[in-house]
Amino acid sequence: MSMLEWAVQIAVVGLLGATLPMAWRLDRMLRALRADRAALEQGAAGLGEASRHAEAALMRLRATAELAGRQVAERVAGAEAIREDLRYLVERSEVLADRLESAVQAARPIASATSPAPQPVRSEAERELIRALGLQ
Repeated sequence: MSMLEWAVQIAVVGLLGATLPMAWRLDRMLRALRADRAALEQGAAGLGEASRHAEAALMRLRATAELAGRQVAERVAGAEAIREDLRYLVERSEVLADRLESAVQAARPIASATSPAPQPVRSEAERELIRALGLQ
C-alpha cells in the first residue's frame, strides 16, 4: 500500500470516527421525536375528544336557547292580548268617568238647592252615646 492509500484510509477512519457521535446524537433525537410523536398523537386525540364534548354542549345550549326563545315569545303574545284588553278597559273607564263627572256637576246645583246641611256621619258608638245622654 502506498502512502496515498494509507492517507485516504486514515481520513476515512477519521471521518467515520467523527460521524459516529453525530449518528448517536441523531439516533437520540429520532427517539425523542418518536416519543414526542406519541405524545402529540395523544394530545391530538384529547383535543378531538374535547372538541366533541364542546360541540355536544353547544348543541344542548342551542336547544335550551331556542326553547327559552319560544317560551318568551309565547309569554309576549299572551301579554300582548292582556295589554289590548287593558287598553280597551282604560278607554271605557275614561268614557264612564267623564259621564259620571258630568252627571255629578249637573246634580250639584240641584242638590245644594234642595237638601239641608249634611248631617255628619257618626259611628254606632257615637249614636248610642248621644241617645244615652238624651241629646237626640
